[in-house]
Amino acid sequence: MNLTPKLFKTYAKRGLNNPRLRKTYRFATQHALEKRLHVIQEVPEWEALRDRAHQIKEEAIDRLDHYLEMLETNVIANGGKVFWARDGKEASDYILEVARRIRARTVVKSKSMTTEEIGLSRTLEENQLEPVETDLGEYIIQLAHEWPSHITAPALHKTRGEVGELFAEKLGIPYTDVPEVLCEVARRFLRSKFLAAELGISGVNFALADTGAVVVVENEGNARLSTTMPRVHIAVMGLEKVIPGWADLPVFLRLLARSSTGQKQTSYVSLIGSPRRPGEMDGPEEFHLVILDNGRTEILKDPKMRESLFCIRCGACLNTCPIYQRVGGHAYGSVYSGPIGAVITPLFQGLEVAKDLPYASSLCGACSGICPVKIDIHHMLLWLRKQVVENGGTPWQERLAMKFYLAGMKDRTLYDLGSRAVRLALKLSGRQSRPLNVPGWTDTRDFPPLAEKSFKTLWKELKRQEET
Repeated sequence: MNLTPKLFKTYAKRGLNNPRLRKTYRFATQHALEKRLHVIQEVPEWEALRDRAHQIKEEAIDRLDHYLEMLETNVIANGGKVFWARDGKEASDYILEVARRIRARTVVKSKSMTTEEIGLSRTLEENQLEPVETDLGEYIIQLAHEWPSHITAPALHKTRGEVGELFAEKLGIPYTDVPEVLCEVARRFLRSKFLAAELGISGVNFALADTGAVVVVENEGNARLSTTMPRVHIAVMGLEKVIPGWADLPVFLRLLARSSTGQKQTSYVSLIGSPRRPGEMDGPEEFHLVILDNGRTEILKDPKMRESLFCIRCGACLNTCPIYQRVGGHAYGSVYSGPIGAVITPLFQGLEVAKDLPYASSLCGACSGICPVKIDIHHMLLWLRKQVVENGGTPWQERLAMKFYLAGMKDRTLYDLGSRAVRLALKLSGRQSRPLNVPGWTDTRDFPPLAEKSFKTLWKELKRQEET
């Protein structure tokens, strides 16, 4: 599946016209929100935790060079290797170089939005390597040749019946839609890949600058197998994932699981600080950390947008967004969907490519209200809209209408003339009491009819009545 944010409106219309898909998204997101609400009620200091997380991320991003250098120093001191990648190609080339050196054929991957961002699996396949996604959701969409539809639940858009049909087609098993059976089938297949893989690749939820350890959070155990069983482990992180140190980690662990899956804690939290040491029974012979820029330093320069680097990829803003619930994750044409995707995709790919995404919002503010690190998402979307308008990214008819509106609002005489002209035109056409029809606007929203009399007219009549 090849998607592009340029076609957001086309994809969105397709999602809106699919009742089954809308029902699936609504059920899944509402279930996640209900679980989240239940577990955060058990944490009376929830808002204080959010404030603290915001402060930690602000400190890390404000002094990003300092903490990244500290992280590199400690990773190397622990026996690991660090590679700085300016973009996805440099990151992929480095990983390919390591894979060729160790003569890898099978690569097991744990869930990682960063490797999805750079299209790593596709690059590995093009170079005769077998990448295997080991997270169940990622494995499902890999079999289906699709993109993730959610940050934390990649196959959220699929019903268990569709997964059963997919497994029957791709894995040659009798059809079943029983989740436990489907999980067992995937487990048997993936265990053989863990045993065969020479190279394991993971994402990074957090990187601790003061110890050089990377933190991987999961529920299935696949990340732990991907990082310990192969000879070599490569962790790929966006440079914004660094936090100052060990003491800050509990704050994020308490926020992340509750915000993303409604759990008090995920099943596995792995801290990986080095390759296997003498006397240890498991772990890789080599540990590599790839620190990816891929446009992040450009975001860092923008005081209006740098807060988007605070994101911990919990997916809560997707679950609460009325737009995401209706159009689905694939509508955004990017691996990052929902409100945060509508912010960072234009920053990564350019507004000329993703100019419609900032408008994929009702500006209700629910995304900002639920964000565990208090990112001001909806105001960022407004700022991006401003950039779209200033760069001529809106239709000329809309720009012309806004110029007339601005002129009228700045000049009382023009406002009065315009108001009278519109009322006269509606009266002559017989549409005075009917809703207005504005091309491109009322296709998707209502425009109520104008009142028979303006407020100014009513005020004058009231004053005359008082005088008499």
